[in-house]
Amino acid sequence: MSDAVIVGAVRTPVGRRKGGLAGIHPVDLSAHVLRALADRTGIDPGQVDDVIWGCVSQVGEQSWNVARNGVLAAGWPETVPGTTLDRQCGSSQQALHFAAATVLSGQADLVVAGGVESMTRVPMGASVSDGTPFSAQLRERYRGVEGFADDQPLPFNQGVGAELIAARWRLSRAQLDEFALASHEKAAAAQDAGAFDPELAPVPLPDGGTVTADEGIRRDTSLAKLGELKTPFRKDGVVTAGSASQISDGAAALAVTTAEWAGRHGLRPLARVHTAVVAADDPVTMLTAPIPATAKALRRAGLGIEEIGVYEVNEAFAPVPLAWLAETEADPERLNPRGGAIALGHPLGASGVRIMTTMLQHMRDNDIRYGLQTMCEGGGMANATILELV
Repeated sequence: MSDAVIVGAVRTPVGRRKGGLAGIHPVDLSAHVLRALADRTGIDPGQVDDVIWGCVSQVGEQSWNVARNGVLAAGWPETVPGTTLDRQCGSSQQALHFAAATVLSGQADLVVAGGVESMTRVPMGASVSDGTPFSAQLRERYRGVEGFADDQPLPFNQGVGAELIAARWRLSRAQLDEFALASHEKAAAAQDAGAFDPELAPVPLPDGGTVTADEGIRRDTSLAKLGELKTPFRKDGVVTAGSASQISDGAAALAVTTAEWAGRHGLRPLARVHTAVVAADDPVTMLTAPIPATAKALRRAGLGIEEIGVYEVNEAFAPVPLAWLAETEADPERLNPRGGAIALGHPLGASGVRIMTTMLQHMRDNDIRYGLQTMCEGGGMANATILELV
């Protein structure tokens, strides 16, 4: 059986909310990484069978199938189609899964998977018209949980879920703040070492400037500063803005084909998509599905957690990777070695492939055979992907 392989990976720097990328339309962000992917790999855009693109807030500037609009804005042939999907935070990771399945099934030879989110221009929640995105049934399930006010605008949300996880796994405010600080420190060290440079496609700006680096890293933060932040989700809670992912702008893209097609067309495989799964868990706590998704991926792969050389668990909130560590008993030194969304940001629809691009680069730099990525998603879902270096 053939292998689905990644032959190129690129991302924009992640821009802070109202930061350097705020003036760039999400269609143009998408077009930028598509062009960069073609330039770096040498693929002929006319041979791309489909572009599968993640985007969560598909409204306003991100509506009308941003994938197809990105293809056209990139100057690719009008014969190249595109489709946009939403599996919440895992949207572009799911795009990779669909791309791999499509080339393995023989329905396509070359597929681009990626995603975009401009959270500055299209604010989170913009697609919710009435302010109540969750069902009355789940509202009743949540009502009366100790420590929460029944009159909150949203009866539960991901921040509340993070607090529930912290309570269930007995994670303290100090543990969360320490994890957040470490994310910034690891990201700063990676940035200073130039570790991100090979994966970045700097974005030129209309004023003549260029966004060349991730903007979210806070080099001046400290435990003292993190300790001053309020806990907005729960009375006497432990989760703050400092231990949560940042609102961000960005785009990322991967080129996926089979090993045979890559060989015939002079493309160098970087990694094969060894295993790809999706799982679901409690929709109220919402953020725990990376745990069963990891177990499912390892079971299907026939691997033990100790055989994985790097783990990328999206830092939607600090309790998520900390609970994951507690349940999997994974080596914490292998977790998010170049920082995560707390420091680098979380442009929702792009994050899956942003993280994949970073993990793949880390694997190549350190000759790591297996890497595992998983991320929590709205509604209580999670994707998990195992890559194998080739």
